[in-house]
Amino acid sequence: MKVGKAILAGILAATAANAPAQTGPAPAAAAPAHKFDPAEVIGEVRKLIAEKYVLPERRPALDEVLAEGLGSGRYAVRDPALFAERVNADLARVGRDHHLNFKYAPQKVAMMMAPEPGGRPGPPPGFEAQVRRDNHGVRQLRVLPGNVRYLELAGFDWIGDESAAVLDSAMAFLKGGDAVVIDLRRNGGGAARAVHQLISHFVAADTPLITVYRGGEASRMLKSLPGLSTMVGKPLYVLTSGATGSAAEEFVGHVAGYKLGEVVGAKTSGAGFMNGMYAFEEGFELSVSEARTVLASTGKDWERVGIAPTVAAPVETALEVAHVHALRKLAATDSARRAELQAMAAGLEAARRPGKPAAELAAYAGSYGDRRIFVEGGKLWYRQEERPAQAMIPLGGHVFTFAEAPLLRLTFQPAGERLAAFDLGPAMGPVQGRYERTP
Repeated sequence: MKVGKAILAGILAATAANAPAQTGPAPAAAAPAHKFDPAEVIGEVRKLIAEKYVLPERRPALDEVLAEGLGSGRYAVRDPALFAERVNADLARVGRDHHLNFKYAPQKVAMMMAPEPGGRPGPPPGFEAQVRRDNHGVRQLRVLPGNVRYLELAGFDWIGDESAAVLDSAMAFLKGGDAVVIDLRRNGGGAARAVHQLISHFVAADTPLITVYRGGEASRMLKSLPGLSTMVGKPLYVLTSGATGSAAEEFVGHVAGYKLGEVVGAKTSGAGFMNGMYAFEEGFELSVSEARTVLASTGKDWERVGIAPTVAAPVETALEVAHVHALRKLAATDSARRAELQAMAAGLEAARRPGKPAAELAAYAGSYGDRRIFVEGGKLWYRQEERPAQAMIPLGGHVFTFAEAPLLRLTFQPAGERLAAFDLGPAMGPVQGRYERTP
């Protein structure tokens, strides 16, 4: 039996088991199931756990459950996928460790075991190309109303200088905002090096970040990188969920521990160990937690416990909550834009907690010159000529706003029992136009 330790482009913290799948090699065509000897495979798994697992006191229990599964005949199956599923279930039940898992992944294992030219082990063929296709984890960059800049980061991908350049470019975009939102709700982790590249923009150079412990002893301390402190003090909001795991949790831990900003959403997954990846020639992949990571800001790790938000919010509306929070924070410090920012925040807050219209929705529907208002899906919609329709958000009475333009106000003007016109303009400014209802 051949077992090799995979080198995944410097990855120190891999995807948490309960988080969305991260970038990896491009899928290959299905291959026939491997023949394997359960006793031989379990022997290697037990050996690796006995030698490598981060918590020595937990090794006997893990060894016992594997020995029991083998002795009882539970692992005596021919299907490698079923075998891996049973082994993994036992490891999960006893270990309760997101980084300890066992899978049957023959295509990935074949790539993991392929040597680089010269015979050295290296990242799987196709890994770097996949990271480039995934834009190094940078999925979205947007300017939200009020000049709040938004980044959705799907993974802390890392292939060296290319990844650093992409992350630094994203940070340059965020720097132009008055506040910053970084969305990690679907980020299951990746490379600690990518975390340090990103967090270094928000702290002073040489700020202690983490201490890595192996075998109970501190093996090294990692600090923030020089020359990247571009957004120290910038209002920062990080969105989290139960799928925010591993390396993504490290980033959240720095933000919370050093009080760099607010963490908005739900508690993270609690995948705090660093792991090694081992490939078996029979097509199996074993992830073993090998090191413990402790945050310099708190002196604690986040294994099993996760990191709690400072602003708890439903995961699906965490962005809206953070956006409103940011606008109100900016309003408190910017007297020139205070009224505008407060009105914008009120408009966005209404998207989550709409007011009650003064009339039935159908009463507002109709044509108003080149503007049309109609009811669809239980909502009012506004359309100008052939432009895309926008959902109208009720603020109460006859006043409405829009999610994409929360400073705008659309106010209907009644004439007797009939809504005869509407005015359109900014909340804090003069009416820009009145539009009469047309037959």
